[in-house]
Amino acid sequence: MNEDASPPTHSPLRWILPIAAAAVIVGGAVWGWTQWQAQQARSAQREADANVLVQGLAGSVDALRRDQRSTSQRVQDAAATNRVLRDEMLGLSQRNALLEENLARLADSTRHNAQALQLEEAELLLSQAGQRLAFADDVDGARRLYALAAAALDEVQGTEFLNLRQALMQERNAVDALGPGPRAEINQRLTRFAQAVGALPEEIVPAAGSASTPWWHQVLAPFVTITPTAAQGPLTGAERTAAWDSLQLELTLARAAVERGNQSEFEQSLDRVALWMPRLWPDSPGLREQRAELQQLRAQVLRPPLPELGSTLQQLRTLRDGS
Repeated sequence: MNEDASPPTHSPLRWILPIAAAAVIVGGAVWGWTQWQAQQARSAQREADANVLVQGLAGSVDALRRDQRSTSQRVQDAAATNRVLRDEMLGLSQRNALLEENLARLADSTRHNAQALQLEEAELLLSQAGQRLAFADDVDGARRLYALAAAALDEVQGTEFLNLRQALMQERNAVDALGPGPRAEINQRLTRFAQAVGALPEEIVPAAGSASTPWWHQVLAPFVTITPTAAQGPLTGAERTAAWDSLQLELTLARAAVERGNQSEFEQSLDRVALWMPRLWPDSPGLREQRAELQQLRAQVLRPPLPELGSTLQQLRTLRDGS
């Protein structure tokens, strides 16, 4: 063996390379570990974030579900409310229809009641007008009542009342033709008659030499007053006053009979007045004129026949009973 061969020298590079390789390996492992840890941390963070997000989403979903349930409940409540409102509207419509029907019936009933009231008013007015004419001979009052009855009938609607209005018009024309009324006219004539007979002379003095006076009347005229006893007996002052009072009483009875419309009593009173006249006044043209007026008064009719009187009232009652 070669003694000169020296032992191999150990170079420092031999150890540097493994150490460097180990260092690199260790560094890589550390870096890899670090990266892995960082990645794990990031994964854990992402997972935590994801969990938080999921929880948030779950909460949102729960809130949406609650909102949906609440909305569904409100929709159901609204639907129920709509059904109730629809039922109420239907009920209101039915009630409105019933109210309209009742109002129509009420209006029809009111119209019939108003018409019946107007007919009753017209009947009452016509009855009063007939009574005024029959018992009081109040023609003016009857005319006013007939006018009111015509106004009441004018407000009554219906063609069936045309004949009634025509009958009332004819009756009013007949009443207008009466003027002031027969009894009022007779009373006026009685008043004028009483005034006229009161102005008649109680004695007739014949003119001297009158051809109508007998000669013996002329001879005895200065001594006695000759009065014919056949028609007029001699009356004292007291008898004349009593006779005059009796005649006035008969005239008063005649006026009362006129007011009552008693034809027989009126004629009897005038007959008694005619009996008293020749006893109170001597024969003269004025006396004959008043006696003729008295006879004309006696021929007057206190209640003249009036065929139209009461025809409207009778027709109205027939129409009312027939309806």
